[in-house]
Amino acid sequence: MKLALPLSQNELSSHFGHCEAFAVFTIEDGKIVNHEIIDPPVHEPGSHPRFLHELGVSVVIAGGMGIKAQELFQQNGIEVIIGVCPLPLTELVQMYIDHKLEAGDNRCDH
Repeated sequence: MKLALPLSQNELSSHFGHCEAFAVFTIEDGKIVNHEIIDPPVHEPGSHPRFLHELGVSVVIAGGMGIKAQELFQQNGIEVIIGVCPLPLTELVQMYIDHKLEAGDNRCDH
């Protein structure tokens, strides 16, 4: 399983579409086995959901995301968890693994 987190200044981005990179974590048997930082393609409508789908990502954890992006992820079979507080990335992923990560208010204003 792969999880992606959008980054701005090496922290969880509050606006998915404006991220500078993605942290992509690979999870096997309930453990983090790999972590890499990947540059996104140029932002265009639908580019990021398509890009992450092609990477094999099945979950996106974000601070905020527009409705259209959420719909595109759903169409690609990718679970989206938004409204997440900006904690250390590994901690967020571990919370997801432990079923303790909770969605909150969307921190994106559109």
